[in-house]
Amino acid sequence: MIIDVKVPMLSESVSEGTLLEWKKKVGEAVARDEILIDIETDKVVLEVPSPQAGVLVEIVAQDGETVVADQVLARIDTAATATAEAPAAVPAEAAPAAAPAVAQNNAAMPAAAKLAAETGVDVNALQGSGRDGRVLKEDVQNAAAKPAAAAAPAVALPAGARPEERVPMSRLRARVAERLLASQQENAILTTFNEVNMKPIMDLRAKYKEKFEKEHGVKLGFMSFFVKAAVAALKKYPVVNASVDGKDIVYHGYFDIGIAIGSPRGLVVPILRDADQMSIADIEQAIVDYAKKAKDGKIAIEDLTGGTFSITNGGTFGSMMSTPIINPPQSAILGMHATKERAVVENGQVVVRPMMYLALSYDHRIIDGREAVLTLVAIKDALEDPARLLLDL
Repeated sequence: MIIDVKVPMLSESVSEGTLLEWKKKVGEAVARDEILIDIETDKVVLEVPSPQAGVLVEIVAQDGETVVADQVLARIDTAATATAEAPAAVPAEAAPAAAPAVAQNNAAMPAAAKLAAETGVDVNALQGSGRDGRVLKEDVQNAAAKPAAAAAPAVALPAGARPEERVPMSRLRARVAERLLASQQENAILTTFNEVNMKPIMDLRAKYKEKFEKEHGVKLGFMSFFVKAAVAALKKYPVVNASVDGKDIVYHGYFDIGIAIGSPRGLVVPILRDADQMSIADIEQAIVDYAKKAKDGKIAIEDLTGGTFSITNGGTFGSMMSTPIINPPQSAILGMHATKERAVVENGQVVVRPMMYLALSYDHRIIDGREAVLTLVAIKDALEDPARLLLDL
Protein backbone atom coordinates (compact mmCIF):
# COMPACT_ATOMS: atom_id res chain seq x y z
CA MET A 1 0.00 0.00 0.00
CA ILE A 2 1.33 3.43 -0.97
CA ILE A 3 0.81 6.19 1.62
CA ASP A 4 1.72 9.87 1.51
CA VAL A 5 4.06 11.70 3.87
CA LYS A 6 2.66 15.20 4.29
CA VAL A 7 3.62 18.49 5.91
CA PRO A 8 2.01 18.59 9.38
CA MET A 9 -0.54 21.25 10.22
CA LEU A 10 1.01 24.61 10.96
CA SER A 11 -0.22 27.24 13.37
CA GLU A 12 -2.43 30.10 12.16
CA SER A 13 0.54 32.48 12.19
CA VAL A 14 2.78 30.16 10.14
CA SER A 15 1.89 29.78 6.45
CA GLU A 16 4.91 27.91 5.07
CA GLY A 17 8.25 26.32 5.84
CA THR A 18 11.51 25.24 4.24
CA LEU A 19 12.65 21.63 3.91
CA LEU A 20 16.07 21.15 5.47
CA GLU A 21 17.55 17.74 4.73
CA TRP A 22 16.15 14.30 4.00
CA LYS A 23 17.44 11.70 6.44
CA LYS A 24 16.50 8.78 4.17
CA LYS A 25 17.04 8.01 0.50
CA VAL A 26 14.65 6.44 -1.98
CA GLY A 27 14.74 2.68 -1.57
CA GLU A 28 15.68 2.72 2.10
CA ALA A 29 13.56 1.11 4.81
CA VAL A 30 11.87 3.38 7.34
CA ALA A 31 10.31 2.58 10.69
CA ARG A 32 7.04 3.96 11.99
CA ASP A 33 7.57 7.38 13.64
CA GLU A 34 11.17 7.56 12.36
CA ILE A 35 12.05 11.17 11.54
CA LEU A 36 12.35 11.62 7.78
CA ILE A 37 13.04 15.34 7.43
CA ASP A 38 12.96 18.64 9.34
CA ILE A 39 10.96 21.68 8.25
CA GLU A 40 12.20 25.13 9.27
CA THR A 41 9.41 27.65 9.85
CA ASP A 42 9.77 31.25 10.96
CA LYS A 43 9.28 30.08 14.55
CA VAL A 44 10.45 26.50 15.02
CA VAL A 45 11.93 23.46 13.33
CA LEU A 46 9.30 20.75 12.86
CA GLU A 47 10.16 17.07 12.64
CA VAL A 48 8.24 15.00 10.09
CA PRO A 49 7.92 11.35 11.19
CA SER A 50 7.08 8.38 9.00
CA PRO A 51 3.36 7.55 9.38
CA GLN A 52 4.01 3.81 8.78
CA ALA A 53 6.87 1.35 8.42
CA GLY A 54 7.89 0.50 4.87
CA VAL A 55 10.16 1.64 2.09
CA LEU A 56 10.64 5.22 0.92
CA VAL A 57 9.73 4.88 -2.76
CA GLU A 58 9.47 8.53 -3.83
CA ILE A 59 10.64 11.95 -2.64
CA VAL A 60 8.31 14.59 -4.03
CA ALA A 61 9.79 17.76 -2.48
CA GLN A 62 13.54 18.29 -2.32
CA ASP A 63 15.85 19.90 0.25
CA GLY A 64 15.47 23.66 0.38
CA GLU A 65 11.99 23.78 -1.16
CA THR A 66 9.25 25.91 0.37
CA VAL A 67 6.25 23.85 1.46
CA VAL A 68 2.83 24.48 3.00
CA ALA A 69 0.61 22.53 5.38
CA ASP A 70 -0.72 19.18 4.11
CA GLN A 71 1.57 19.23 1.05
CA VAL A 72 2.82 15.79 -0.03
CA LEU A 73 6.55 15.41 0.65
CA ALA A 74 7.17 11.74 -0.12
CA ARG A 75 5.52 8.35 -0.53
CA ILE A 76 6.07 5.11 1.38
CA ASP A 77 5.24 1.56 0.28
CA THR A 78 4.12 -0.27 3.43
CA ALA A 79 4.10 -3.63 1.62
CA ALA A 80 7.75 -3.46 0.61
CA THR A 81 9.28 -3.89 4.06
CA ALA A 82 10.83 -7.27 3.26
CA THR A 83 12.77 -5.91 0.29
CA ALA A 84 13.90 -2.70 1.94
CA GLU A 85 17.20 -4.16 3.07
CA ALA A 86 18.18 -5.41 -0.38
CA PRO A 87 20.13 -2.26 -1.34
CA ALA A 88 22.26 -2.67 1.79
CA ALA A 89 23.52 -6.11 0.67
CA VAL A 90 26.53 -4.71 -1.18
CA PRO A 91 29.41 -7.15 -1.90
CA ALA A 92 32.11 -6.73 0.71
CA GLU A 93 34.83 -6.20 -1.89
CA ALA A 94 32.89 -3.30 -3.42
CA ALA A 95 32.57 -1.36 -0.18
CA PRO A 96 36.15 -0.08 0.08
CA ALA A 97 36.09 1.19 -3.50
CA ALA A 98 32.86 3.06 -2.86
CA ALA A 99 34.07 4.65 0.35
CA PRO A 100 35.33 8.20 -0.14
CA ALA A 101 38.76 9.15 1.02
CA VAL A 102 37.27 11.75 3.38
CA ALA A 103 34.03 11.07 5.21
CA GLN A 104 31.35 13.64 4.46
CA ASN A 105 29.66 15.45 7.33
CA ASN A 106 26.03 14.40 6.94
CA ALA A 107 25.14 16.58 9.94
CA ALA A 108 25.67 19.84 8.03
CA MET A 109 22.42 21.73 7.38
CA PRO A 110 21.78 22.66 3.73
CA ALA A 111 22.38 26.37 4.31
CA ALA A 112 25.61 25.55 6.15
CA ALA A 113 26.80 23.23 3.39
CA LYS A 114 26.04 25.87 0.73
CA LEU A 115 27.88 28.59 2.64
CA ALA A 116 30.80 26.24 3.29
CA ALA A 117 31.10 25.55 -0.43
CA GLU A 118 31.11 29.29 -1.15
CA THR A 119 33.64 30.19 1.55
CA GLY A 120 35.88 27.14 1.30
CA VAL A 121 35.24 26.05 4.90
CA ASP A 122 35.64 22.30 5.55
CA VAL A 123 32.43 21.30 7.37
CA ASN A 124 34.01 17.98 8.33
CA ALA A 125 36.43 19.85 10.58
CA LEU A 126 33.70 21.78 12.42
CA GLN A 127 32.03 20.93 15.71
CA GLY A 128 28.34 21.62 15.10
CA SER A 129 26.40 23.65 17.66
CA GLY A 130 22.98 22.57 16.41
CA ARG A 131 20.76 19.74 17.53
CA ASP A 132 22.49 16.36 17.51
CA GLY A 133 25.78 18.08 16.63
CA ARG A 134 24.56 19.44 13.31
CA VAL A 135 26.69 22.10 11.67
CA LEU A 136 24.68 25.31 11.37
CA LYS A 137 25.23 28.26 9.09
CA GLU A 138 26.44 30.22 12.11
CA ASP A 139 29.18 27.63 12.68
CA VAL A 140 30.40 28.09 9.12
CA GLN A 141 30.22 31.88 9.46
CA ASN A 142 32.32 31.74 12.64
CA ALA A 143 34.86 29.47 10.97
CA ALA A 144 35.03 31.73 7.93
CA ALA A 145 35.56 34.76 10.15
CA LYS A 146 38.75 33.35 11.71
CA PRO A 147 42.04 34.94 10.64
CA ALA A 148 43.00 33.99 7.11
CA ALA A 149 46.40 32.78 8.32
CA ALA A 150 44.73 30.16 10.51
CA ALA A 151 42.16 29.03 7.97
CA ALA A 152 44.30 29.03 4.83
CA PRO A 153 47.93 30.08 5.32
CA ALA A 154 48.71 29.92 1.60
CA VAL A 155 46.08 32.49 0.67
CA ALA A 156 46.73 36.21 1.21
CA LEU A 157 44.35 39.08 0.55
CA PRO A 158 45.57 41.80 -1.83
CA ALA A 159 46.62 45.01 -0.17
CA GLY A 160 43.65 47.27 0.38
CA ALA A 161 41.12 44.47 -0.13
CA ARG A 162 37.72 45.06 1.43
CA PRO A 163 36.07 41.64 1.51
CA GLU A 164 32.31 41.26 1.82
CA GLU A 165 30.07 38.29 2.39
CA ARG A 166 26.41 38.01 1.43
CA VAL A 167 24.44 35.42 3.41
CA PRO A 168 20.68 34.92 3.11
CA MET A 169 18.66 35.36 6.29
CA SER A 170 17.33 32.24 7.91
CA ARG A 171 13.56 31.97 7.88
CA LEU A 172 13.48 32.70 11.61
CA ARG A 173 15.69 35.78 11.29
CA ALA A 174 13.64 37.09 8.38
CA ARG A 175 10.43 36.63 10.38
CA VAL A 176 11.89 38.35 13.43
CA ALA A 177 12.97 41.28 11.25
CA GLU A 178 9.51 41.47 9.71
CA ARG A 179 7.71 41.41 13.06
CA LEU A 180 9.97 43.95 14.71
CA LEU A 181 9.67 46.36 11.79
CA ALA A 182 5.89 45.94 11.82
CA SER A 183 5.87 46.54 15.58
CA GLN A 184 7.66 49.87 15.19
CA GLN A 185 5.45 50.94 12.30
CA GLU A 186 2.10 49.89 13.80
CA ASN A 187 2.57 50.73 17.49
CA ALA A 188 3.11 54.08 19.14
CA ILE A 189 6.07 52.83 21.17
CA LEU A 190 7.39 54.80 24.13
CA THR A 191 9.78 53.62 26.83
CA THR A 192 9.88 54.59 30.49
CA PHE A 193 12.84 53.84 32.75
CA ASN A 194 13.52 53.23 36.41
CA GLU A 195 16.12 51.53 38.55
CA VAL A 196 15.86 48.81 41.14
CA ASN A 197 18.02 47.94 44.11
CA MET A 198 18.68 44.23 43.65
CA LYS A 199 20.12 43.69 47.15
CA PRO A 200 16.91 42.32 48.75
CA ILE A 201 16.45 39.75 45.97
CA MET A 202 20.14 38.88 45.94
CA ASP A 203 20.16 38.41 49.73
CA LEU A 204 17.03 36.27 49.57
CA ARG A 205 18.49 34.14 46.81
CA ALA A 206 21.83 33.72 48.60
CA LYS A 207 20.05 32.64 51.80
CA TYR A 208 17.81 30.02 50.25
CA LYS A 209 19.37 28.94 46.94
CA GLU A 210 20.93 25.73 48.31
CA LYS A 211 17.77 24.65 50.14
CA PHE A 212 15.67 25.63 47.13
CA GLU A 213 17.71 23.53 44.73
CA LYS A 214 17.71 20.57 47.11
CA GLU A 215 13.95 20.79 47.58
CA HIS A 216 12.87 21.51 44.00
CA GLY A 217 15.69 20.11 41.89
CA VAL A 218 16.21 23.37 40.02
CA LYS A 219 18.41 26.42 40.67
CA LEU A 220 16.90 29.61 42.01
CA GLY A 221 17.49 32.40 39.52
CA PHE A 222 16.34 36.00 39.23
CA MET A 223 13.88 35.71 36.34
CA SER A 224 11.20 34.04 38.46
CA PHE A 225 11.14 37.07 40.79
CA PHE A 226 10.71 39.38 37.81
CA VAL A 227 7.88 37.24 36.47
CA LYS A 228 6.12 37.34 39.83
CA ALA A 229 6.69 41.09 40.16
CA ALA A 230 5.42 41.69 36.63
CA VAL A 231 2.26 39.66 37.21
CA ALA A 232 1.56 41.56 40.42
CA ALA A 233 1.93 44.87 38.56
CA LEU A 234 -0.22 43.72 35.62
CA LYS A 235 -3.02 42.82 38.03
CA LYS A 236 -2.98 46.42 39.27
CA TYR A 237 -2.87 47.92 35.77
CA PRO A 238 -4.74 45.51 33.44
CA VAL A 239 -4.39 47.71 30.35
CA VAL A 240 -0.66 46.90 30.25
CA ASN A 241 -1.67 43.24 29.90
CA ALA A 242 -4.17 44.06 27.14
CA SER A 243 -3.84 44.10 23.34
CA VAL A 244 -5.29 46.01 20.41
CA ASP A 245 -7.62 44.28 17.96
CA GLY A 246 -8.76 46.73 15.30
CA LYS A 247 -10.57 49.46 17.20
CA ASP A 248 -11.07 47.29 20.27
CA ILE A 249 -8.98 46.84 23.39
CA VAL A 250 -8.88 43.22 24.49
CA TYR A 251 -8.36 42.86 28.25
CA HIS A 252 -6.93 39.46 29.10
CA GLY A 253 -8.08 37.81 32.30
CA TYR A 254 -4.98 35.63 32.36
CA PHE A 255 -1.24 36.23 32.46
CA ASP A 256 0.78 34.48 29.76
CA ILE A 257 4.31 35.83 30.10
CA GLY A 258 6.80 35.51 27.25
CA ILE A 259 10.45 34.98 28.22
CA ALA A 260 13.03 35.90 25.57
CA ILE A 261 15.59 33.08 25.15
CA GLY A 262 18.57 32.93 22.81
CA SER A 263 18.95 29.83 20.64
CA PRO A 264 21.34 28.70 17.87
CA ARG A 265 18.68 29.79 15.36
CA GLY A 266 18.05 33.18 16.95
CA LEU A 267 15.81 34.75 19.58
CA VAL A 268 12.66 32.88 20.59
CA VAL A 269 10.02 33.91 23.13
CA PRO A 270 8.31 30.87 24.68
CA ILE A 271 5.27 31.49 26.87
CA LEU A 272 4.70 30.77 30.55
CA ARG A 273 0.97 30.02 30.53
CA ASP A 274 -1.03 31.25 33.53
CA ALA A 275 2.13 32.55 35.20
CA ASP A 276 0.04 33.89 38.08
CA GLN A 277 -0.74 30.29 39.07
CA MET A 278 2.88 29.14 38.91
CA SER A 279 5.20 28.89 41.90
CA ILE A 280 8.75 30.21 41.87
CA ALA A 281 9.94 26.63 41.36
CA ASP A 282 7.46 26.08 38.51
CA ILE A 283 8.72 29.19 36.73
CA GLU A 284 12.39 28.30 37.14
CA GLN A 285 11.80 24.75 35.89
CA ALA A 286 9.79 25.95 32.90
CA ILE A 287 12.55 28.39 31.92
CA VAL A 288 15.19 25.65 32.17
CA ASP A 289 13.03 23.32 30.05
CA TYR A 290 12.45 25.99 27.41
CA ALA A 291 16.17 26.86 27.29
CA LYS A 292 17.05 23.22 26.67
CA LYS A 293 14.36 22.84 24.01
CA ALA A 294 15.59 26.02 22.31
CA LYS A 295 19.19 24.76 22.32
CA ASP A 296 18.11 21.39 20.90
CA GLY A 297 15.85 22.99 18.30
CA LYS A 298 12.76 21.34 19.79
CA ILE A 299 10.69 24.40 20.66
CA ALA A 300 7.14 23.75 19.42
CA ILE A 301 4.92 26.31 17.71
CA GLU A 302 2.49 25.99 20.61
CA ASP A 303 5.28 27.11 22.98
CA LEU A 304 5.62 30.41 21.11
CA THR A 305 2.00 31.19 20.34
CA GLY A 306 0.09 33.82 22.30
CA GLY A 307 1.42 35.77 25.25
CA THR A 308 0.09 38.90 26.92
CA PHE A 309 3.35 40.46 28.16
CA SER A 310 7.07 39.75 27.65
CA ILE A 311 10.32 40.04 29.59
CA THR A 312 13.76 40.24 27.99
CA ASN A 313 17.09 40.22 29.79
CA GLY A 314 19.75 42.14 27.91
CA GLY A 315 21.82 42.15 31.08
CA THR A 316 22.84 38.58 30.31
CA PHE A 317 25.06 40.02 27.59
CA GLY A 318 26.19 43.05 29.59
CA SER A 319 23.64 45.63 28.41
CA MET A 320 23.29 48.59 30.76
CA MET A 321 20.33 50.25 29.04
CA SER A 322 18.10 49.51 26.06
CA THR A 323 14.62 50.16 24.69
CA PRO A 324 13.04 46.76 24.00
CA ILE A 325 10.61 46.43 21.09
CA ILE A 326 7.08 45.21 21.77
CA ASN A 327 6.25 41.69 20.62
CA PRO A 328 2.88 41.99 18.77
CA PRO A 329 0.04 41.64 19.54
CA GLN A 330 1.22 42.43 23.06
CA SER A 331 1.21 46.03 24.23
CA ALA A 332 4.22 46.13 26.56
CA ILE A 333 7.57 44.51 27.30
CA LEU A 334 9.91 44.71 30.29
CA GLY A 335 13.64 45.00 29.71
CA MET A 336 16.11 43.85 32.37
CA HIS A 337 19.75 44.91 32.31
CA ALA A 338 23.10 44.27 33.95
CA THR A 339 23.34 44.65 37.72
CA LYS A 340 26.18 46.99 38.68
CA GLU A 341 27.32 48.36 42.02
CA ARG A 342 26.64 52.09 42.17
CA ALA A 343 26.65 54.81 44.76
CA VAL A 344 23.11 55.70 45.84
CA VAL A 345 21.64 57.82 48.61
CA GLU A 346 19.64 56.08 51.35
CA ASN A 347 18.34 58.05 54.33
CA GLY A 348 20.76 60.86 53.59
CA GLN A 349 23.76 58.55 53.39
CA VAL A 350 25.75 57.53 50.31
CA VAL A 351 25.94 53.73 50.12
CA VAL A 352 26.94 51.18 47.48
CA ARG A 353 24.14 49.01 46.16
CA PRO A 354 23.76 46.50 43.29
CA MET A 355 21.54 48.46 40.93
CA MET A 356 19.75 47.48 37.73
CA TYR A 357 18.11 49.75 35.18
CA LEU A 358 14.63 48.66 34.10
CA ALA A 359 12.90 49.69 30.88
CA LEU A 360 9.22 49.30 30.03
CA SER A 361 8.30 49.84 26.38
CA TYR A 362 4.57 50.29 25.83
CA ASP A 363 2.01 51.01 23.14
CA HIS A 364 0.89 54.58 23.79
CA ARG A 365 -2.27 54.00 21.73
CA ILE A 366 -3.90 52.28 24.70
CA ILE A 367 -1.45 52.76 27.59
CA ASP A 368 -1.00 56.23 29.00
CA GLY A 369 2.23 57.35 30.58
CA ARG A 370 0.64 57.20 34.02
CA GLU A 371 -0.16 53.49 33.79
CA ALA A 372 3.24 52.70 32.27
CA VAL A 373 5.17 54.55 34.95
CA LEU A 374 3.08 53.12 37.78
CA THR A 375 3.48 49.61 36.39
CA LEU A 376 7.25 49.94 36.40
CA VAL A 377 7.19 51.43 39.89
CA ALA A 378 5.05 48.50 41.08
CA ILE A 379 7.60 46.06 39.64
CA LYS A 380 10.43 47.99 41.31
CA ASP A 381 8.63 48.04 44.68
CA ALA A 382 7.93 44.30 44.57
CA LEU A 383 11.56 43.50 43.82
CA GLU A 384 12.93 45.80 46.50
CA ASP A 385 10.51 44.38 49.09
CA PRO A 386 9.75 40.76 48.09
CA ALA A 387 7.36 40.39 51.02
CA ARG A 388 4.86 42.37 48.95
CA LEU A 389 4.57 39.40 46.63
CA LEU A 390 3.57 37.14 49.52
CA LEU A 391 1.16 39.66 51.01
CA ASP A 392 -0.32 40.72 47.65
CA LEU A 393 0.50 44.39 48.28
